[in-house]
Amino acid sequence: MELVPTNGGSYVFVFTSKHAHFMGFFYHIGRYFIFLGKVFVKPEKIRIYGRQLIKEIENIGFSSIGIVAIISVFIGAVLTIQTGINADTPLLPNYLIALAVRDSIILEFSSTIVALILAGKVGSNIASEIGVMRMSEQIDALEIMGINSAGFIAMPKIFAAVIFNPVLTVISILVGIVGGWVAGFATGVVTSEEYIYGLQYSFKPYYVVYGLIKTVVFAFLITSISAYNGYYVTGGSVEIGKASTKAVVYSSIAILFFNLLLTQFLLT
Repeated sequence: MELVPTNGGSYVFVFTSKHAHFMGFFYHIGRYFIFLGKVFVKPEKIRIYGRQLIKEIENIGFSSIGIVAIISVFIGAVLTIQTGINADTPLLPNYLIALAVRDSIILEFSSTIVALILAGKVGSNIASEIGVMRMSEQIDALEIMGINSAGFIAMPKIFAAVIFNPVLTVISILVGIVGGWVAGFATGVVTSEEYIYGLQYSFKPYYVVYGLIKTVVFAFLITSISAYNGYYVTGGSVEIGKASTKAVVYSSIAILFFNLLLTQFLLT
């Protein structure tokens, strides 16, 4: 805000572009929480929401298994090879390669990296789908019929991701570890016996719990932020594309920010 002189000799406060962006940030934060308040209202007919939930689990969850598995197997393989190359010293036993791969996958890759990938796949789809509903006035039609449009559209998507994303994380952990095992003995970096021993060595089950907690939080952020950007889109197809891009960018930023917070609170 700056003081700007007028023709009459007086001064007025004017918002600069920098301050406008700053105020816009808080405007969207406030509207996002208002949107969440509309989403989590008691459903009119729970049976209808249940059918929508099953549909969204298939659309959001099952359709993502393939890409999660492919990415995880390559992550596990690359981690094994890189760790083996960097730890090529007689001072370190080879089973530590598997230990490093295991903890890296459980603590970070299968939760955070997979969430960032799902933000691009799932988040953009949610934003564009809801944006098309807004542009084609389907949301207005729901409101005219007395249906809570925000809850009917966004709630099943949010619950579907929160329910199924932990399953994707477990799949990612298992596939990533198997990918590391295959790459280890195929390249001669580590033997199967050493790899299996390293997986069992000093294992902390809480690390899995930590990864699943992060996954649930990330699933909520991806779906809710993407639904918000699609729900309030205005204009035509160009604006829908911009809303999809914003959904991916903002979801990714939120994932990284909450990853830092959860790591601080849950691991220290």
